[in-house]
Amino acid sequence: MFHAPPAPAQTGAPRLALLYAVVFVEIGIAMPFMPVWLDALGLDPTVIGLLLALPIATRIVATAPLMSLIDRGVGARTLLLVGSLGLALTYGLMPAAAPLGWGLLAALTVLNAIAGAPLVPSIDYLTLAAVRARPRLDYARIRMAGSVAFLAANLAGGALLTGLGGEVAVPLLLTGLALIASSVAFISRDVAPAPVRTFGDDRPRLPLDLWLCIGAAAAIQASHAAIYSFGSIHWTGHGLSTATVGGLWGVGVLSEIVLFALIGRLPARWRTPFRLLAMGGAAALVRALGLYALGDWLPALVALQALHGFTFGATQLGAMAAVSGFAPEGARGRAQGTLSAVNATVSASATILTGFAYRAGGPLAFAMMAPLALAGLALTAAAARRHVRQGTRPQGMNTEA
Repeated sequence: MFHAPPAPAQTGAPRLALLYAVVFVEIGIAMPFMPVWLDALGLDPTVIGLLLALPIATRIVATAPLMSLIDRGVGARTLLLVGSLGLALTYGLMPAAAPLGWGLLAALTVLNAIAGAPLVPSIDYLTLAAVRARPRLDYARIRMAGSVAFLAANLAGGALLTGLGGEVAVPLLLTGLALIASSVAFISRDVAPAPVRTFGDDRPRLPLDLWLCIGAAAAIQASHAAIYSFGSIHWTGHGLSTATVGGLWGVGVLSEIVLFALIGRLPARWRTPFRLLAMGGAAALVRALGLYALGDWLPALVALQALHGFTFGATQLGAMAAVSGFAPEGARGRAQGTLSAVNATVSASATILTGFAYRAGGPLAFAMMAPLALAGLALTAAAARRHVRQGTRPQGMNTEA
């Protein structure tokens, strides 16, 4: 999957892992605690819903154009540095803007989302480029740093924010984390080869194989919409304690970390984009139907949450393998951004539909995620068939220690 160029560039796996860590710590604080901060401001729930939806809509529109700048000569590290500084500025202004009206807060939220849109795709871009340049680097283990950091932020964030106290605690902490991320981006020179620059109409198109894999990954990742939106609500509604629910989410993230740590032990033929995506789609299908049928039985929930390592982790690895293996030189930044934008679009649409489904049929919303998993499997099979017809054999995901 990852083809090494003739002259491997200097790489820095520890710095790439650190980039993942600092960015995912920030995400691990913002995702659960920004809604709490908005609620503490006394905002109407409708306004809070709007403010939480704006970043999703913004990322859908902004990610691909921003990432395509890489193909025009703007370094991924530059996007990371400028984006992190933009996050620090907008988070820092939010406490002052909140008393002036939610409209100003909404404007800052959009700017914040634009700044944050290229961060994770840029690190993925740099990591894939580094792995292509030095095949013995391990994408999965480098990416694992982000999952570990996200879990740590979830576990420690509440206690840390309680210690900081006050209504500015969340944006203050996020401002500091964004400044740390910008510092790490600044020192992370030469972690990957320079991109191939393209001009005007010379930009290569993304091949159909890649589009099929992007669609497959987006469908499988979107099958998480019901559990992300209503899993905790459903479980607490059936008598599980909040501590137990937190433990269930921890099982999911831990299974993801375990997969990233151990995936390199699989034979290379099992680490092609098609087989990784197929593993993710099959697990997503089992998980969706299992949550519908057994979503109130704790032993089953533990097992189903453990599938997250495949539904998210294997799907993520398959998508990265497809981008690295199928995107042509001069279009890798656009491919990375397109994957993120399509993921966000399909997931946002699925989340909206999930709300109607859960209101109408409760756990039926979980079963409705099964067609998305099936769509992902079908698109994966279509991409694999094209490769068979073309007589090419994809190499395995490069995950050696």
